[in-house]
Amino acid sequence: MPRNDPQAVAVEIYDQTYRLRGHNRAYVEKLAAIVDAKMRSVAAHGRTVDSLRVAVLAALNLADELARLTERYEAVTAPQTAGDNTAALRNRAHSLSVLLDEILEEDEPRDEDESKDEDHQQQTG
Repeated sequence: MPRNDPQAVAVEIYDQTYRLRGHNRAYVEKLAAIVDAKMRSVAAHGRTVDSLRVAVLAALNLADELARLTERYEAVTAPQTAGDNTAALRNRAHSLSVLLDEILEEDEPRDEDESKDEDHQQQTG
């Protein structure tokens, strides 16, 4: 019978090695990479070199991202009551459409020539 015990995973976050335990090595490494990237981003944009302060600011940034995504998720998945009218449904459809547009824009790299063509068409159009 296979054991489902957490395994030790060594990760590096902001030039420090940590031995963590988890059931999925790749997932633990992915989380560590996200934390490392956020700490480096905070350090690059701030004036502090204190790693504890960088860690706290990175944690606040990650908490902000989580709160915003949770808010958006709840707005999209909120159950509709029987008294909802057409305007509320249109509002929700618009929210979903905006969310979809944002996701699609993130996934589509724009070619510089395409941007120039669009700008030219808008100016002459």
